[in-house]
Amino acid sequence: MPVKKLKTYLDEANIKYLTISHSSAFTSQDIAASAHVSGKEFAKTVMIKIDGVMAMAVLPASYHIDFDTLRKIFGTKFVTLATEPEFKDRFPDCELGAMPPFGNLYGMDVYLAEALTNNKEIAFNAGSHTELIRLSYFDYHRLVKPRILKFSWKPVSLPADPMERWNGDYMHN
Repeated sequence: MPVKKLKTYLDEANIKYLTISHSSAFTSQDIAASAHVSGKEFAKTVMIKIDGVMAMAVLPASYHIDFDTLRKIFGTKFVTLATEPEFKDRFPDCELGAMPPFGNLYGMDVYLAEALTNNKEIAFNAGSHTELIRLSYFDYHRLVKPRILKFSWKPVSLPADPMERWNGDYMHN
């Protein structure tokens, strides 16, 4: 069971947490919905490469990474999304794409979106596509010691009907 390594780590650190089983889901938004967790509290793990070095970017499920901002923060031209073949062997105890945001357990840096720091609790994949773990943000921060950065943005929701976008405040300068 992929979640065993993480649970052992949390138990040894005397961390209170909740394991939540959910139907199989593969996108962070679908996982959050399936587990009845808010998209702003679900911490998705995105693998990035900074000058060729693998790292974790952790951000709310409903947010996107601003790679230009990360390039400026790190003073490099090379911050890219890692491909699954590039990182799959680094997480032998996890299902592909379901790695928890604990880079410290896998020898890599963790960059946390500032947007997650406003939550009392966060939830995240526990190494499988059917289980997640919920714990206090404070405990997560204490264990992982991520570098907190402003590198994510939340898309604006517009009405589905394009004509509605011409009404109200959507098109005002």
